[in-house]
Amino acid sequence: MSQQSTLSPAEVYECYLSRAIADPWTRVVLELASPKPGERVLDLACGTGSVARQVGPMVGISGQVLALDINSEMLEVGRAQPSPAGASILWQVGDATRLELPGDAFDLVLCQQGLQFFPDRAASVREMRRVLRGGGRAGISVWQSLNRHPVYEALFTATARHLDTPITDVDVAFSLSNPEELYTLLSEAGFQDIEITPETLLIRMPEPERFVQFSILGAATSVPAFASMDVAERLALVDEVRMETHAIIQGFRDGDSLAFSMETNIAIAK
Repeated sequence: MSQQSTLSPAEVYECYLSRAIADPWTRVVLELASPKPGERVLDLACGTGSVARQVGPMVGISGQVLALDINSEMLEVGRAQPSPAGASILWQVGDATRLELPGDAFDLVLCQQGLQFFPDRAASVREMRRVLRGGGRAGISVWQSLNRHPVYEALFTATARHLDTPITDVDVAFSLSNPEELYTLLSEAGFQDIEITPETLLIRMPEPERFVQFSILGAATSVPAFASMDVAERLALVDEVRMETHAIIQGFRDGDSLAFSMETNIAIAK
């Protein structure tokens, strides 16, 4: 981690956010989605491929895994990671709102912390339904509200203030926290058997002193307010936000890591 100041946002995402947050949450999502040997799986908004790499061994060599994301840099980083056993992973650039994929092609569509970022959520959920075969299912996870995550609430509140922008411009990851809204999206897309389960995990983040830096850089992979900054602007923002949030963040320090709970809603829809 000591060299990560020289890495791209996608590389920081993989080394810091994916391994500490996405990987443990993937295990929870897959337990609820119950992938089976031989199934065809779409990992939608795959990022650097946490879901794709963990589901591959579960569907086995007779299964298929397509990892799709709109960000080609995230795909390149994912493709460079060690390949797991089981199904090989096909990496593909694609738009979740207009999938260039045939209908009835997959047994399982998984979307971990991606739906809230899509510009047309309803269209993307309809696309998930279209590419699923009869009897197929979708597994979707989205964070619960920002006020359930005090570390990120402090981070994004300070960020919005320094950027002089509404907090909704920077807390996109927490913008689909209402389970009723999620249920409605799925129901209106044609899903009929929908279960939404709230889940909580204790997350441990390495290098507490660099939490602000890595979080803002990692967010540049998907949040326009961060992605549009040049390097100098981003570094200046990191310094300002780090000073403002230092006391709050240190309150979650546990040895050489930060330890805090994250809460998500996971929908399994058939």
